[in-house]
Amino acid sequence: MDHKTYPVTRTEAEWRKLLTPEQYEIMREHGTEAPGSCALNYEKRHGTFSCAGCGQPLFMSRKKFESGTGWPSFKDPVPGSVEKSTDTSHGMMRDEVHCSRCGSHLGHVFDDGPLPTHLRYCINGVAMNFKPD
Repeated sequence: MDHKTYPVTRTEAEWRKLLTPEQYEIMREHGTEAPGSCALNYEKRHGTFSCAGCGQPLFMSRKKFESGTGWPSFKDPVPGSVEKSTDTSHGMMRDEVHCSRCGSHLGHVFDDGPLPTHLRYCINGVAMNFKPD
C-alpha cells in the first residue's frame, strides 16, 4: 500500500479480521482474483457496488457492461470514489484503481472501453459488495 492517509484507516490485524483471506490478498496486497470466479461478474440487477473494505459506493449498475474479460467492468465510477496510481508490476505500466476512502486495491482502468468514456474499470469482484435497488 502507498503511504497516504485515508479517511478510513485500520491496522493490519483489523483488516485481516474484517476481510476474507482472498479479499485481504487482493485489497491489501494488490492481488487479482481468477477471471470468471466472482458472482458479481454476472450480477445484472440494478443497484450499487460498494467497497468491501469501507462500504463507500464505487460503481452504479447502469455503468456496468460485459467486457468478456472475466471481471466486473464499468464505464466510470461514482464521482470521487476511486483514485488512480501507476502500477509497474508484471513488467508493464497500468493505472491501478483504489478506493479513495480506505485505499484498498480494487483493480485497474484501461482505455479500451465503450463510448462515451472509452474507459474500462476492470474491478476484482471480491473487492466489492452489491446492494440491489
